[in-house]
Amino acid sequence: MKQRFRQIIITAMVILITWSARAQSPNIKTMAAEFDKLLSAQFKTGETGCAALVAIKGNVVYQKGFGMANLELNVPMQPEMVFRVGSITKQFTAVAILQLMEQGKLSLQDEITKFIPDYPTQAYKITVENLLTHTSGIKSYTNVPEFQKYIREDFKPGEVIDKFKNLPMEFAPGTKWNYNNSGFFLLGYIIEKVSGMTYQEYIRENLLKPAGMTNSLYGSDVAIIKNRAYGYQPDGDKTANTDYISMLLPFSAGAIMSTVGDLYKWNRALVSYKLLKKETLDKAFTEYKLSNGKGTGYGYGWFLRQLQGSPTIEHGGAINGYLCNGIYLPNEDVFVAVFSNSTGKSPDAVSTKMAAIAIGKPLNYTEITVPENVLDQYTGVYTDEDGNERVISRDGAQLYSQRSGGARYKIMLFAADKFFFDDSFTTMAFNRNAAGTVTDGVTDDRGTRIIWTRTNKPVPKHIEVSLTPEILSRYVGNFELMPGFQITMTVEGDRIFTQGTGQPKVEIFPESETRFFLKVVDATLDFVVDESGKCDKFVLHQGGRDLEGKRILK
Repeated sequence: MKQRFRQIIITAMVILITWSARAQSPNIKTMAAEFDKLLSAQFKTGETGCAALVAIKGNVVYQKGFGMANLELNVPMQPEMVFRVGSITKQFTAVAILQLMEQGKLSLQDEITKFIPDYPTQAYKITVENLLTHTSGIKSYTNVPEFQKYIREDFKPGEVIDKFKNLPMEFAPGTKWNYNNSGFFLLGYIIEKVSGMTYQEYIRENLLKPAGMTNSLYGSDVAIIKNRAYGYQPDGDKTANTDYISMLLPFSAGAIMSTVGDLYKWNRALVSYKLLKKETLDKAFTEYKLSNGKGTGYGYGWFLRQLQGSPTIEHGGAINGYLCNGIYLPNEDVFVAVFSNSTGKSPDAVSTKMAAIAIGKPLNYTEITVPENVLDQYTGVYTDEDGNERVISRDGAQLYSQRSGGARYKIMLFAADKFFFDDSFTTMAFNRNAAGTVTDGVTDDRGTRIIWTRTNKPVPKHIEVSLTPEILSRYVGNFELMPGFQITMTVEGDRIFTQGTGQPKVEIFPESETRFFLKVVDATLDFVVDESGKCDKFVLHQGGRDLEGKRILK
């Protein structure tokens, strides 16, 4: 009897386990379908592509390639393709430094002159920790105009350091946070000095091999790299091969190449404490505080943010021809990586949306429609503590938010005094005084909160933004506004001009990538751009009329 009862229990457990596994399968399938939809919308067949991976609780549940790895040879993207990962390199450099710290070969509080005696610190104390946290105040060498002049040259690390070490400091170490490639370049040089190995050798032997990352390496354009995804960049409304950069120049700030699968192996090696002790890794994943106590949102080589209330450990990478992003959510043990082989297609937004889906908290706000006079309660010019301005304006039944010099974004109401930004995880919550008047607003960009105080300044009719010559070049050409009257669009540097038949040339000013305004008359102009970035017409709004100008094809 007992034996039969035991058999019944075992059978029931098997049925329960089988049912549970089957019940979970549709969830994975549903997620995969959502991932497919997001990625295929951005990385289309026949265009530059991406590799993507999602892992949940130690299991890879999704791994695919979209688009093309090589446009000239017509090679489709596969998830095993090798990409330059740019600044994702920084976390490898940080771990190398922390390994040397654990070995007692350096301290994070050591001044950098201990390892680079001739470095001119300009009377400041600059520590290894300042370099790790982007708080050194040293000017980033990639932000110097001269950087483009030697981007093709092969320099030794010391020669690159010589090019930026005498530049003026931007601020006292530890008082501000400013993303800085020079700091991580110096860390690579310190690794070489302390370990007696080249940076490339140290990373290979102490990080890549122990983590089992067989498809990762220090970047090279000379070596034969199997499954290399070729890099591209926008060229007006076309795509071009990426500009050349010597891979000795990004060095320990951005030279590593890898795959989405290998980056996941890196994640597993870290969180299993294979490369660092738990207390050391915890410190790397802790937000660094400035001397005034203000948080930086950065640890040692990783950004520390939030996604739908869940903490994230993440970093992106941008380098000639490639944009990459990797996100880890420790509470849910979810890892997402998306690598793109074009600087014209960022993976940041799509990878973040995928991560939100994987933790069961997708981007899913529902807009509440309210009368226009209610929306007017929020309009105004707001400033933050640094004096930056944000304009909240209304156009018809739509509310917009725009920072000075930035793009204009739609914001939609989803709860009392709370708005979400179109297709974004960013929200803005407004506060009122006792009289019910809106006094300020707080933007929350995945855990980064900024208070914006309302001013008495009037809302400007137009807010000018900056656009690159590449974007402006879409609109160059001749357009017919009406029979016998043409509009010619020309670009000079980062300025765009319009000239009608028999009329003088007049500059137009962008307030978004597609909308421009004139200062000489009260008129706006909307360029109509298709999904490929091609523009065949515009609409001129003037004096209550809407006139369409069609491109004249030669």
